[in-house]
Amino acid sequence: MYAITSTRPNIAYAVGRLSRFTSNPSRQHWQAITRVFKYLKGTMNYGLSYVGYPSVLEAYSDASWINHVEDSSSTSGWVFLLGGGAISWASKKQTCITGSTMESEFVALVAAGKEAEWLRNLIHEIPIWLKPIAPISIRCDSAPTMAKAYSQIYNGKSRHLGVRHSMVRELIMNGVISIEFVRSQRNLADHLTKGLARDLVIKSVIGMGLKSI
Repeated sequence: MYAITSTRPNIAYAVGRLSRFTSNPSRQHWQAITRVFKYLKGTMNYGLSYVGYPSVLEAYSDASWINHVEDSSSTSGWVFLLGGGAISWASKKQTCITGSTMESEFVALVAAGKEAEWLRNLIHEIPIWLKPIAPISIRCDSAPTMAKAYSQIYNGKSRHLGVRHSMVRELIMNGVISIEFVRSQRNLADHLTKGLARDLVIKSVIGMGLKSI
């Protein structure tokens, strides 16, 4: 847990899943923990690096719909980058049950929007930061989620998303965030919501500025 909150966002999903079974781990969970420690041992010299560009705050958001068969819950993931490296990230189990991929993606987008608002308020207090602050771009790989975010209305089928829809709309209208589309293969938050193939994980790790130092 200390590693994923400090410098190792690449193991956030694995540790998050394993932490749910700490009270009664099975042999399968112990084997998974062993794999995580072996990976950490082989990458002990990895750390986050920052090259100074781009000098704007940008983010990626993603969700995996009902990937926990034990309780039908989904996972949200987001990562914020500045100067070529990750400065904030999360991989969290969603607390509400969603009825579609779009809804789970929207819940993840709201969580990323809240973090964006907090970070924007933080950098606003930095005297040397250029003002006014541009909206923070959150990249999402779901076109329906983007359409829902920019829509002025929502239908009855998604009424339970009303509060979240209002929050996102307010953030957009106030110039706090903007939402852009990105392909799943280039979404750096993808590995924070599900297990991926080795090459995709490596690509995400490099994109977040995590490398041997």
